[in-house]
Amino acid sequence: MENSNDNLEDTQLQSNLDDAVVQEVLKTGTDLRQYSRQIEKELKEVENKSIKDYIKESQNIASLHNQIAACDSILERMESMLLSFQSDLGSISSEILYLQRKSVSMSQQLHNRQAVRGHLSQFIDEMAVSEALISGILDAPVMEKEFLTQLEVLNAKINFVKEQSFKETKACHDVKDILEKLKIKAVTKIRQYLLEQLNKFRKPMANYQVPQNTMLKYKFFFEFVLLHERSVAQEVCNEYVDTLSKINYSYFKSYSSRLAKLRFEEAATKDDLMGIEDTAASRGTGLFYKTPLKHKSTVFTIGSRGDVLSAKLEAPVIVPHAAHKNQNRYPFEALFRSEQYALVDNACREYLFLTEFFMVQGSQAQDLFNQILGKTLNLLMKNLETFVQDCFDAIALFLCVHLILRYQLMCHKRAVPALDRYWDTLQTIIWPRFEYIFRLNIQSIKDCDPTKFSKELGPHYITRRYAEFSAALVGISESFPSELVNRLLAELQEEVECFMLKMAAIFSQRKEQLIFLINNYDMVLSILMERTRDNSKEAESFQEILSPHFGGILQFVKEGEALVDKGQAEELKLHEKKALALVQSFSNSWKRSLEELNREVLSSFPSLVTGSSLLQLALTQLVQYYHRFHKLLTPTARAQLTNIHHIMVELKKYKTNF
Repeated sequence: MENSNDNLEDTQLQSNLDDAVVQEVLKTGTDLRQYSRQIEKELKEVENKSIKDYIKESQNIASLHNQIAACDSILERMESMLLSFQSDLGSISSEILYLQRKSVSMSQQLHNRQAVRGHLSQFIDEMAVSEALISGILDAPVMEKEFLTQLEVLNAKINFVKEQSFKETKACHDVKDILEKLKIKAVTKIRQYLLEQLNKFRKPMANYQVPQNTMLKYKFFFEFVLLHERSVAQEVCNEYVDTLSKINYSYFKSYSSRLAKLRFEEAATKDDLMGIEDTAASRGTGLFYKTPLKHKSTVFTIGSRGDVLSAKLEAPVIVPHAAHKNQNRYPFEALFRSEQYALVDNACREYLFLTEFFMVQGSQAQDLFNQILGKTLNLLMKNLETFVQDCFDAIALFLCVHLILRYQLMCHKRAVPALDRYWDTLQTIIWPRFEYIFRLNIQSIKDCDPTKFSKELGPHYITRRYAEFSAALVGISESFPSELVNRLLAELQEEVECFMLKMAAIFSQRKEQLIFLINNYDMVLSILMERTRDNSKEAESFQEILSPHFGGILQFVKEGEALVDKGQAEELKLHEKKALALVQSFSNSWKRSLEELNREVLSSFPSLVTGSSLLQLALTQLVQYYHRFHKLLTPTARAQLTNIHHIMVELKKYKTNF
């Protein structure tokens, strides 16, 4: 402890020594006692001076003291106030936090109440039964829009109450009875209305399509009944099925019987076969039947009968009383077209009505459709069977087959598959009989005796029958080819060729045989070329006999036009090399080929008339194919082709033979 004090004193002494005044005293050697007295004296003077100044300023000091005391009091009060403010601010902060929490709570409560209010308001609206609903269902007529509008509202309320009843909502008991009564009233009015509409169908001369279209406007009526009173819906459906079934059956039964009276009275028989001897032709009448028939369409020539597949396919149906009044008569296929087109129109409309009004699809729609039109379809199938079993008109049957195919396609375009089984049944009725008649014709040619016919060099009537018949079938089947028909036509062609060879053999001279064959081949080819496509098998078969010198060009024309028909004309450029070769070959040999063709014809036909006629036919065909060949060539190949005018000049050399 003493050491500590010593150290402190040493430190203080050292600091005093370092003082500037002390340093000055030490340097001057001043007596410290005297210096001390001097300093003490000065301090005394300063003290006295200070006392005087204090005494002099005593009032100011007193005033300052008072002021300081007052300020101190003020500051004390301010401190007290600030402390009070601090306390108040603390309480305000807690109140703000409280209010904030309360505001969040109230906001959530408001949101919840609004949500509940929305659901509750919707619940009340859907549950409550308004006066407008009651008066609309009870008082408004069924046909008015007000009834339909309130019926939709009633339907929604019934469904809503039913849904809520599963949740055991007590409010359902308050409205359940009145909704049930309104439902019964609505069902009663709807049932009465629908049955009244169905009764309109049964009135004589009534067009049932009008009330049917009216029912479609109010299809919600049946939907409502189906949802809430299935027994009534079944009653309406049964009544509709029964009514429409009778209407359709009665209509088509009457229509079919009236159409049958418009058929040609004379029909083809088993004696009207291709190979049966034509006694009328032997008398020089030129007819194809044993007796002249005034109103009977040709069995082997199609004529305008094919219009039922094109221009008349969707023509208005035949009106029996108007046709009878005008004494019109029709072939069977025309009557068949009218009957089936009427069926297509009625059946498609009926099927679409069923799917829309009764809300059925698939097998249900098919079953309902069959209940309505099943009896009618059976009637039409039996009528067809009755005609087919005694029919010997193969063209009529073949036209009916293709009518069926086209009307089936028409039904599919209208999204109506309901008649598919009916169409298939009609096909199964017709095809066996068609094949049977076809084979009878083939057999008749096979069995005919060439020695019974007169020796004429002109085209034989059997050959003409074949040409007309095969051209008719090929033309009809272009859109829907049939393997069976192609096979039968091939067999028929083979028999006809054999017949022509046997007929040629009855002539003793070679030139007569050649003339007979060429005349018959020429006639067959001209008919086939006129009435079928150039690429038909029958035309190709006979064309090879008459056009051996320009086969390359003919083949190019057929292939090129086939590409154009398919929309592949650009691919012709790929065959430019082949076309150039044909052009070069033709340019080098066309004159020589004409001379050879002329020599062959004249050597085969000593008769200049016959020979020149055949040569004219060949040259005419050559010019036609040359024009078609010219159109198919590319510009490069076309520039190298012999000018048609040069060819025509050369052909004039043979004009003396025409």
